Amino acid sequence: MYSELVNLPPFVLTAAQAILSLSMCLCLFRIWKGPSIMDRVVALDLIAALIMGQFILLVLESGFMAYLDAAAAIAIISFLATVAFARYLENEKIAK
Repeated sequence: MYSELVNLPPFVLTAAQAILSLSMCLCLFRIWKGPSIMDRVVALDLIAALIMGQFILLVLESGFMAYLDAAAAIAIISFLATVAFARYLENEKIAK
């Protein structure tokens, strides 16, 4: 299965990277301009997912499998950060 994915035309990987980069820019705009803290948290979570997508595209482009470990680490850290933000916001509502 991996050998079939490596034979992708280069423009497909380049187009996918461009789309992910544009999505990251739009998420950065949402973080900067977000009307609420929850919008910013969701945008941060989406940026982590987009970065994982970039790492997976790097694996397809270069064949260097260590990028998958980096993507898994980002997934774990992103999940823990989202849970921490949710707990923080929950405690702030209780304190008010």
